[in-house]
Amino acid sequence: MNKEEQFVITISRQFGTGGHEIGAELARRLGVKLLDKQILNEVASRMKIVEDAVEKIEARNPLWRDDFTNFYRTYMASAEYNGQEQEKTSHTLFKAQADTIRHIAAEESCVIVGRCGFDIFANHPNALKIFIHSSIDCRKRRIAEKYDISEHDAAAMIVDNDFSRELYTKQYTGREWKDATNYDISLDVRNFGVNGAVDYIMKCIE
Repeated sequence: MNKEEQFVITISRQFGTGGHEIGAELARRLGVKLLDKQILNEVASRMKIVEDAVEKIEARNPLWRDDFTNFYRTYMASAEYNGQEQEKTSHTLFKAQADTIRHIAAEESCVIVGRCGFDIFANHPNALKIFIHSSIDCRKRRIAEKYDISEHDAAAMIVDNDFSRELYTKQYTGREWKDATNYDISLDVRNFGVNGAVDYIMKCIE
């Protein structure tokens, strides 16, 4: 990746690795836009979906993908659509997100957290695709501290979120979420911390 030209960095991450924080700090150091929650808000505007319902989709809890499903069931039922059309609309929202991401990335350099960015920019000429992972013990400690819960509950959150991300990726891209061939860098952050991980990535970019 050449940072002197317009670029895209995508961050895919296991739950509890600090991947979002790493993406945010990377964007800050590079002086570019971070794309995450704002994407859904813009898509919501385009599709005329009320913003608070979309924000519910992104609520940071271990069952947020259930919220996603429930939201669509309710929305489609109120619109008197059948199940086939409901599934189509779910894919329509994903496509709208991808189109929005592409539109923003065409205008300026950016860092994208999640949203299957590695697939959206698989053939981009100046993209760096990163997968952030760590040991289960490291992630349990981080989540337990962040949310003030037991490590047992943290482990349950990790299993739920990782499994959901894996299914989501498979459904919308047909790819395996943890397949190393999807990425340019696969980084175990257990001994780095957020700033250390960003330092390492910056060196790779340089």
